[in-house]
Amino acid sequence: MKEISLHILDIVQNSVRAEATEISIIIIEDTLSNFLTITIDDNGKGMSEELTQGIKNPFVTSRTLRKVGLGIPLLNQLCEECGGGLVVESTLGKGTRLVATMQYDHIDRLPIGDMPSTITTLILAKPEIEYIYKHIYNSNEFLFDTKEIKKLLEGAPIWDLNIIKWLGNYLQENIEEIRKDSV
Repeated sequence: MKEISLHILDIVQNSVRAEATEISIIIIEDTLSNFLTITIDDNGKGMSEELTQGIKNPFVTSRTLRKVGLGIPLLNQLCEECGGGLVVESTLGKGTRLVATMQYDHIDRLPIGDMPSTITTLILAKPEIEYIYKHIYNSNEFLFDTKEIKKLLEGAPIWDLNIIKWLGNYLQENIEEIRKDSV
């Protein structure tokens, strides 16, 4: 994968397959501490302790159509190569939390990538899921919550292509804004 947003998309697809109705994505770019942290939480069906323990192995997967799962192992490898790590916690019936950390300025760290397209793609694919996206850049923060957006839309479908286009621009502008004049 060429950017972190694609890793995020892949991991969130796991949450969708786990029947999550709420998914939270938090990106913390802390240039002062030189760390990037990505947290993905869901309220899906969770995993057994055995599956959670082996999830970094590409030959351990809950999928039935194929016997290899590369998303988490590839993200784990990237985190380790970039001076960080990956922690996956899960409870059956309650959900899963994944926390990925990397050295921010590591030469092998991929760019964050196109998060507006990632978020809008997720909304288009499963508009019934509630997504919370928080992006923190040093001391500046942006929060996007589809529950709040849906209230503002007053019944208009969030998956309408004109709304999706507006949401993509809104996400892009706010992500750019938090990077300005950040301490």
